[in-house]
Amino acid sequence: MKFTLGEWRRKPGVTVYHCEQIRQTRLSADGTELYLFTVPYREDRRSMDGPALELTITSPGEDMLRLRSVHFKGDRRKMPRFKLNDARLPLELTETAELLTVASGKLRLVIGKKAPCSFTWYYGERKLTNIGSRFGSPMLGYVTTPEGPFMRCQLQVDVGEKIYGLGERFTPFVRNGQVVDMWNEDGGTSSELSYKNIPFYLSNRNYGVLVNDSGPVSFEVCSEAVTKVQFSVPGQRLDFVVIGGEDRKDVLTHYTALSGRPALPPAWSFGLWLTSSFTTSYDEKTVSSFVDGMAERDIPLSVFHFDCFWMKENEWCGFEWDKDMFPDVEGMLERMHQKGLKICVWINPYLAQHSAAFDEAADKGYLLKKPNGDIWQWDLWQAGLAVVDFTNPEAVEWYQGKLRELLRQGVDCFKTDFGERIPTDVVYHDGSDPERMHNYYTYLYNKAVYQVLAEERGKEEAVLFARSATVGGHKFPVHWGGDCNSTYVSMAESLRGGLGLCLSGFGYWSHDIGGFEGTASPDLYKRWLAFGLLSSHSRLHGSGSYRVPWLFGEEAVEVCRYFAKLKNRLMPYLYSLAAENARTGVPVMRAMLLEFDDLGCEDCDRQYMLGDSLLAAPVMREDGTVDYYLPAGTWTHLLSGETEESAGSWKRGRYDYFSLPLFVRENTILPIGGRDDRPDYAYSEGLTLWIYNLADGAEARREIVNIRGETVFTVQARREGEVIRIAGVGPDVELRQVGSKCRIEYL
Repeated sequence: MKFTLGEWRRKPGVTVYHCEQIRQTRLSADGTELYLFTVPYREDRRSMDGPALELTITSPGEDMLRLRSVHFKGDRRKMPRFKLNDARLPLELTETAELLTVASGKLRLVIGKKAPCSFTWYYGERKLTNIGSRFGSPMLGYVTTPEGPFMRCQLQVDVGEKIYGLGERFTPFVRNGQVVDMWNEDGGTSSELSYKNIPFYLSNRNYGVLVNDSGPVSFEVCSEAVTKVQFSVPGQRLDFVVIGGEDRKDVLTHYTALSGRPALPPAWSFGLWLTSSFTTSYDEKTVSSFVDGMAERDIPLSVFHFDCFWMKENEWCGFEWDKDMFPDVEGMLERMHQKGLKICVWINPYLAQHSAAFDEAADKGYLLKKPNGDIWQWDLWQAGLAVVDFTNPEAVEWYQGKLRELLRQGVDCFKTDFGERIPTDVVYHDGSDPERMHNYYTYLYNKAVYQVLAEERGKEEAVLFARSATVGGHKFPVHWGGDCNSTYVSMAESLRGGLGLCLSGFGYWSHDIGGFEGTASPDLYKRWLAFGLLSSHSRLHGSGSYRVPWLFGEEAVEVCRYFAKLKNRLMPYLYSLAAENARTGVPVMRAMLLEFDDLGCEDCDRQYMLGDSLLAAPVMREDGTVDYYLPAGTWTHLLSGETEESAGSWKRGRYDYFSLPLFVRENTILPIGGRDDRPDYAYSEGLTLWIYNLADGAEARREIVNIRGETVFTVQARREGEVIRIAGVGPDVELRQVGSKCRIEYL
């Protein structure tokens, strides 16, 4: 939301009341809350008119400080709130005549008491940011506009500072210069709209900011004011948390401690998913031909997904199989299970009027209503569509009952599509404000589905394939990138979106291999196979045409087989990353800037780190060339074994369909599994540990986990001259060296 016309003027009808002077401070009796009473004037006088802001400062966790600013307390609307793990730690408070310092761990907020007051955050001695000022006025305040009241804050952005995150966004990777509105939309992947709006951003200065509001938070990232991140919310309250850390991964660890750690997806979910595709026609014979065709071509497959047309047309989402196409559902699913597959079916939270489920839910009062009591409906997506009200506990139980019946039939997981087209001209069962519920709805939707999976299948087996999200949605993995086009440009924009999401607290991300809209050329399909099978989760899916590889040529079959098997052999490494994500919140797919404090990495949006040790740069050009950045060090191409030395520089290479820039970082222990036919197996059996370019005096470490994410053993290697000392494993585990050949000693 913009409030000004350049530096000097405000928009017509806009008045801003800044927090100028602190008139009162008070620490709570238990030492967990600092209260500040502020007024919008600097003079030492008594006022009888005009607003005042009341600020409270608390610490929800170590290295985190939360600031809440309130104008009017009397707003009694029921607001959905993000589920935060607020520990409410005691504050460390020091005070001088001019300064008030409040600290949590290494994070300090220094408040200048002298008018005009000031607010500056430090991590140790390192300055993070401050509430930006205009002509000496701190830019924290209350704003009146013709559209209604707003609360606003501006945080200073330093020279060279870059802002990332704010969810899965397909606009430029670095958010500086952008206007970003938190409003979930079904907008595809080629605009500023996003399925997953997360009001959390990460700075390359190693701090993050969460705006704790489920509503339409508006971010002006170095746009309205080019040296500030401005965020504003409609209403009378503003609530935000500044999060510090030693590095960017540390910030994400703190953020996910607050917002919730991602669950650990089952190991089988990391294998290849194949779908029926969206608007195609299919029955059991078609599905069986796909599954058997993959097996005949020796392409390992883990999950088969039934998209929308497992139900009859105009009955989505009625939860009833189309018996004309699938007369023996339970028998069919059992036959697929016997082939080693898991089964996923498509669902959404909307009920078509033509479905029996609509009448049932309508009779019971489980659908969103208009203010006059009528059921809210429209004809977009499905004729007469209505929306389930997940604020009604009985509606949740009813919806989950439908899912339990599908699970009883043999379904293993659900693709939770949609959740973005949520109306605001409605009344919720629990009285929640509909504007604040628009984004929050997806949390309740995905939570309800994940909960029933955890109850029926066990938490270790629960997994979603979700499209929409808000803060906390990362606790219910996994998410995919929505409706991309079958073009190289869309492939690149999809990766940008995934990197932004994984800088916003999400650990896992997938995308439709080959693109969703349209049909990829064989060239693009093969390139996207390599990208998709080097993502945390991998799915062949599209609209209007099938996505089985043999329809794109025999070489596409070979490429699919090659990378699917490669991913399965990488599972001891990948699943250790998943276990790390469940513990720390550090994502599996990582933007380069998460692993390297290197200026060259800060703009990299066409490559990523798969964990801490593998660098992947998908090929996104028809001529097979790709530009990629190698941070300083010795890098070894995983597939060719060739080594490249880099001082931190850009490279250009040309690759065939069976390769891409896929480099192993120096000082790495990379575990390679003994099986390539499936992703879930005993990772410690038949294991080979590859030690890459261990420098003299350097140490390397790697955990080996089982398919429950439990550590089986931890191997450590240290090089001392021409000797590498190994701890944690014995000679029965195969070791191979890349780089200097040293003598191995087992400790």
